[in-house]
Amino acid sequence: MLEGIEYPQGATPLDPDELGGLKFRHITTRGQLDELEQVNIETGLRWIARQRRDVLTDNFAIVLHKRLFGDVWEWAGTFRRTGKNIGVDPVQIAVQLRMLMDDARYWAEHQTYPASEAAIRLHHRMVQIHPFPNGNGRHARIMADTVLARVYRAEPFDWAGGYNLQRMNDRRLAYIAALRAADRGDLGPIIAFIGPRDDFV
Repeated sequence: MLEGIEYPQGATPLDPDELGGLKFRHITTRGQLDELEQVNIETGLRWIARQRRDVLTDNFAIVLHKRLFGDVWEWAGTFRRTGKNIGVDPVQIAVQLRMLMDDARYWAEHQTYPASEAAIRLHHRMVQIHPFPNGNGRHARIMADTVLARVYRAEPFDWAGGYNLQRMNDRRLAYIAALRAADRGDLGPIIAFIGPRDDFV
């Protein structure tokens, strides 16, 4: 049973009930868990490639989380029921997620922002809402990249920049700092984190 798991800075700790949702009882280390989740994420990415559905819906966001983490966690694709170190009150998750996807659809239909900025805003707000018990950062990054590809016909972001964002390193520290700046309304650091894009002026 997975116990005493160490989390990198900015990660959302799981409570005992959530840890109990692990489908593989033989997993005892963070490294083993990371490997399992990565295999599941790769399966989820292949699922995305086969989809032709509308990606700017709360339903797609929920199903995506289940596809990315459902082979590992029982609660994948279900909203968290407890407060965390980040995120809206659990009773607000469904409403906030629906509002975000409605906003993202409006941005796309009215060309409110360049593609990269729209994806950054979607990603940041998804992380702020923190709909799920865990995996929110990875889900939000994949969601943003999916919207870039499907809605804007643009290239995905290089989030990792050669690093593992699930581990504590300079890239993760810059990512967390950029998200916190975005919380204060300053998108400059996360735009710098993403790096040069044709649609950034």
